[in-house]
Amino acid sequence: MVVQIGGIKYIPGMYEKKRPTGSQLADKYFRDLDQKLIEKKKKEKRPEIFPTISFSRKIGVGALEIADILAKKINYSVVDRELLMHIAQEAKLSQKTVAYFDERYPGVLNEFAKLLFGEKSFIKSDYNRHLANVVLSIAGLEPTIFVGRGTHLIIPRDRVLAVRFICSDEHRIKRLSNILKVKEKEAADKLPQIDKDQRQFFKKAFGKKDAVPYEFDMVINCDYIKNTKDAAEIVEVAFKKKFAKELS
Repeated sequence: MVVQIGGIKYIPGMYEKKRPTGSQLADKYFRDLDQKLIEKKKKEKRPEIFPTISFSRKIGVGALEIADILAKKINYSVVDRELLMHIAQEAKLSQKTVAYFDERYPGVLNEFAKLLFGEKSFIKSDYNRHLANVVLSIAGLEPTIFVGRGTHLIIPRDRVLAVRFICSDEHRIKRLSNILKVKEKEAADKLPQIDKDQRQFFKKAFGKKDAVPYEFDMVINCDYIKNTKDAAEIVEVAFKKKFAKELS
């Protein structure tokens, strides 16, 4: 989803730090993953799904910036909405991602797929199946923070710290205005369309109108937890508490 605000393209997840395009991110992701697999010498079997973090958010709240800060603190990779969309929509990339996982853990992905497809009727379209396979594969390949695309609904609940970020429209408007260097009115005019597009995705992909608080381990209101570093630290503490046995 790309929205024009004041003549400037806004892609959900944008903040002051410039990020590569989906294609560039995917290329770098697989280059880095190749190198990690080559360099890996440990023979012990690791968990099929690493302890994972999933961020769900109202678009414009700043979750990707928080994820980037947290990733550096705990040495995790960040897979955001744009990268997930690119991989899920590109059949070759999807197959490559799934193949990596199947090679390391034969049959495990099929077990997860059967569980998901059998119990979660929302996985109907080819895109949703690609998305589910890609998310599960990435979660099994390396420690990951996912941002967006309802990943907390795909990853087994006991393997993910699910965090929801919310804030007022006023907060989002000011943030978008500052990032894009446009007037607040221009940002405000586009917010309903941004929210509508997000709701449509959730309805199509998961049969849900919106995310509800009960789906998450914690909900952070960025109207009150305004500093991104503070938010990252809060999530870090919760994550280390939830997976204390595995991370110690």
